[in-house]
Amino acid sequence: MNKIIMILLSIFLPPVAVFIKEGVGKHLLINIILCLFFYLPGIIHALWLNMK
Repeated sequence: MNKIIMILLSIFLPPVAVFIKEGVGKHLLINIILCLFFYLPGIIHALWLNMK
C-alpha cells in the first residue's frame, strides 16, 4: 500500500494498519491492548511497525 495511506491509517485506526502490515499475530494483539488502555501508545506502535 501507499506509505501515506498507511501513515494515516496508523494515526486514525492503528489496529487496522497493523493488521494490514503484519496480519493476525502478536503485534496485532499488542496494538489492540495498547489502544484499549491508551490510544497514543497504540498510534506510536502502529507507526513504528509501518516504518520498518
